Amino acid sequence: MRERHRSSWSMARTEGFAPAKINLTLHVTGQREDGYHLLDSLVVFADIGDRITVMPSGTLSLFVTGPMAAGVPVDGRNLVLKAAQMMGVGAEIHLEKHLPAAAGIGGGSSDAAATLRALVEMTGRAVPGDVLALGADVPVCMLARAARMAGIGEIALPVVGLPDLFAVLVNPRVAISTPEVFKRLACKDNARMGPTPTQWDGAAGLCDWLAHQRNDLQAPAVALEPVIGRVLDALSLLPGCLLSRMSGSGATCYALFGNRDEAEGAAGVMRAAHGDWWVRAAQLR
Repeated sequence: MRERHRSSWSMARTEGFAPAKINLTLHVTGQREDGYHLLDSLVVFADIGDRITVMPSGTLSLFVTGPMAAGVPVDGRNLVLKAAQMMGVGAEIHLEKHLPAAAGIGGGSSDAAATLRALVEMTGRAVPGDVLALGADVPVCMLARAARMAGIGEIALPVVGLPDLFAVLVNPRVAISTPEVFKRLACKDNARMGPTPTQWDGAAGLCDWLAHQRNDLQAPAVALEPVIGRVLDALSLLPGCLLSRMSGSGATCYALFGNRDEAEGAAGVMRAAHGDWWVRAAQLR
């Protein structure tokens, strides 16, 4: 009976959550002859993000609403539609956009992954085998949990045992081009991330380990958009901040904390001081 229900596509809508992806580390370890960069990154996901709703339809359509909907394409440039086309199904898709675009937190990739998960649930079809074609972050966003991402994104291995970790995420409302950041990276053959510990001494121990790792794109992103440096400086001064760093290719940066109260209090400080910046407190997993 369950398979019959699936094959007939119940008209009940299917919903999905697209969490913000945070690069706690991002080491650029090489570049292939085809131009793709080799990465080594510890990735976690926040409890804030976009929301996807899909309904069966004879055609494929996308509607975008939400506080960050302005400027989001609703045509074939959007990874949500590309993901649905990869599934080969018709659907009416509603994207409720809460994350800033071109922000280094995988908004588009996480939206695509959430769309794939929702369409798989709605139709009973298998996940397509070539999700990497949608972008380097899509495989790890399909996991939507702590993972070590490597290669050009095709390797995404779950990481277990991370301590409770809370963050303040800040974007100065500057969209930044990932290709432009990579162009400014002086060295593209950097050391890999160190071995991932199997045990952590709480959030402070994790941040001590992270302090010996890097985001190789942070310096070129700051050179491209100096406001990122101002964000990092402001985050580093927040009470209780254990570590501040940029995520992905920017411009979103984060400060890490050991408990929710500290993170929420710090977010309030940032909003009061920088009312024009996008600021959110989140738990990372």
